[in-house]
Order: sequence, then structure tokens, then C-alpha cells
Amino acid sequence: MGKKKLKKKIKALTAQLAAQGNDGRTSGPLVSPLAPAAFPELPVIKGARFATAQAGVRYQGRTDVMLAHLAPGTVIAGTFTRSATRAASVLDAQEKIGQDSAEGAAILVNSGNANAFTGADGVASVSAICAGVAEKLDLPQGRVFTSSTGVIGQSLPHEKITDALDLLVSGLSEQALPEAARAIMTTDTFPKGAAAEVEIGGKPIRIAGIAKGSGMIAPDMATMLVYIFTDAKISRPVLQSLTSRETDRSFNCITVDSDTSTSDMLLIAATGQSDAPEITDSASEDGQAFAKALGGVMLDLAHQVVRDGEGATKFIEVTVTGARSDADARKVAFAIADSPLVKTAVAGEDPNWGRIVMAVGKSGAEADRDRLSIRFGPHLVAVNGQVAPSYAEEIGAAYMKLADLVIGVDLRLGVGAATVWTCDLTHRYIEINADYRS
Repeated sequence: MGKKKLKKKIKALTAQLAAQGNDGRTSGPLVSPLAPAAFPELPVIKGARFATAQAGVRYQGRTDVMLAHLAPGTVIAGTFTRSATRAASVLDAQEKIGQDSAEGAAILVNSGNANAFTGADGVASVSAICAGVAEKLDLPQGRVFTSSTGVIGQSLPHEKITDALDLLVSGLSEQALPEAARAIMTTDTFPKGAAAEVEIGGKPIRIAGIAKGSGMIAPDMATMLVYIFTDAKISRPVLQSLTSRETDRSFNCITVDSDTSTSDMLLIAATGQSDAPEITDSASEDGQAFAKALGGVMLDLAHQVVRDGEGATKFIEVTVTGARSDADARKVAFAIADSPLVKTAVAGEDPNWGRIVMAVGKSGAEADRDRLSIRFGPHLVAVNGQVAPSYAEEIGAAYMKLADLVIGVDLRLGVGAATVWTCDLTHRYIEINADYRS
């Protein structure tokens, strides 16, 4: 066998091994060791039906399109990437999101192709998909939202999606939200779902959400793609206010690799079919109860995205206190969370706290070396600008072997605080992204 053929065979065998699941069977990418034990049970959301299909946009032998059909009276709120190179679907959804309507609505999502940086072709694809969905579901095009995720810079073969619409419409079911979570995956190793129930006025309100995201995670509004559905009766302005606020507390506090996507979108749809009283004021007792439940779902999904960070083996919480302001605390927290040196040290289970000192110093936030303290979980590592007398290297080394870690920094300058979540950086991240298009 020639050298070139041998290299090709080795590469093929390597790819085959990499595609084996944890049980040894060939079943897609290795599942993250930080994945939940099982996909959660999601409640039925009255007024919301879902379907999936294998359209073959890029992937073969798996679902890659999902459709959500929402009942008349549904209100929709959202947050979107602030990337200067936003995809056509994001721009289209941003134009539509503020429109109140008594009509039903639909959301169609494809994976495998981001339809981003595709110029006029991208706009035409969005228009064709919206027109097709609107016709099949008897909706105005202004009530059809689309999302695309996958490779950037390749024209979307939207005919494959529109050809699958009859199958999607005929398959709509209240029970199919878990299947929708799988259809929107790209490099994700597990589907992401979360749910909550809150009682208002003696009646239950149900919330269920799904998300996709694994790499290119440093949100500037939301995260990759997130869709949350609730049967709450709530005015659109109140829902939008809560969506924006809870996004800042969840999806805007995570990072995997410091890269913000062209396609990030979060949509929340409230069908209004719960028997609970309408929520008209976010500051009311009812509004706060609903916000707490919604925020819990959003934070759960955000954490799952980090736990599925490409190649991740460690889930890291970075908590900063004592900053001059919350903004300064956030700068320090993200400087630590985004640092390749910090993340690779964690991957190697090396308690190299000097890299945290470095990250604090480069953050741009006000800091005083001689006031700074650092903790690994409960262990005081450094205090007053130097190593703590009680700290020993073996303490930090033992702590770094845990899967879930907390890095704490106290600047001792004020009352500003922030918490962000990230993961480690391993060789697997390079493998996934070096081979992403091949």
C-alpha cells in the first residue's frame, strides 16, 4: 500500500473511532463527560406543536430541520446577536419581533448551514422558506421566523427545506419538542432541554425550552439558538422585558471560546393557553414568580451549553467580588474565563493560580495587587497579593481533579460582583474545529 493511501486509511480509521459513542457503537461524536444523565421530561405546552424532518441540508441520516407551529394569540419575544455580520435569518427576525398580532406563528430551524455571509442569496432563501411555511400553515409571512446554524459562507439549499414542508406539517405534534432539540444540533454531543412549572392564581403555567450550542460561544445577547415555549398569558412588552433581563443573567454570562456567532437567536413564545391570570406587570408578585421560573430554565440551558463546550472536561464557575463596580467585576470574570492559559491549566488539572493573577491584570478593570485574594472552591490560595500561608500545591492539585470547579477572586475595592461560567480548553477542541468542514 502506498504512503498516500495508508495516510488516508489511518485518517478514516481515526475519524471512525472519534465517531464512536461512549458505549463503543458508532453513533456520532463522543458525548461530553459533563452531559446530564438524561434528557429531561418536557411538559406539553398547549398551543405549541412541533415536527422534524431529514431534509439533507448537510447531514445525512439524521433530522436537520424542525418546525414549531404556534396557536393564534401567541406573543413572541427575543434577543439577537449584535454581530456586525449577522445572518439573513437574524436580520429578518429582528424586523418581525416587535409586531403584535392575533395570528398564529411559526418557527423553522435548520442545522448544517448557517446561511450567513451569503448576500442576496441568503435573503432569498429566508424569503422562500417563510413564504413556504406561511402558505402551508395559512399564516402571514410576518409571523414566520427562521433560524439557521452550521457552516458560514455557503448558500443554503432552501429547496431541500421547502420540499420537506408537507412532511413537517403532517407530523406536527405537541409531544415532539425533544425531537426538535435533536434536529437543531451541529457539533453538540447531546440535546439540551429544560422545563419548569409555576403556579399563579392557583393555576399552573408551564415552561419548556430547548437549545443548541457547543462552540463559537461568547454571546452578545443570547446564545447560539434557543427556543422557549410557555402557555402563560402575558403581554408582549412584559415578556420582552423579562426575556432581555434574564438573558443578561444567563446566556450573556457564559463563554466557551470567546467567539460570538453570526446566527445567535433566542425566541420565547407564550401561547396564552394556561388558565392562570394574565401577567401584565413584571414587578408584580405574579410577574416575579414567572420571571424566576423562566430565568431558571434559561440558566439551566445556558449551563448545558457550557457543559457541551467542544472538547470540554471541566465546568468552571468564575465568581468575582469586591470590584469597584459590577462592570469591572464582569471584565475580570470574563478575562479569566476566556484566558487560553487559564483554561488549558484547568484542562491539565494544574492549579496554576499565577495565570488567574495575569488575567485580572490584563482585564482593564481597576485592581490592586496587594489587596487581591484568590480561592479554588473553599480553598484560600492567595491573599493580600501573595500565596496564602495555609495553601499547599497538593491542595490545589487535588481540587483541580473535580469536574465542577469554582474560581473565586476578591478584589477588595468595592461591592461590584459578577459570575460567569466557562469550560476548559482541550486538544479535542482543536480536532473538532480543524475538521469542521472536512
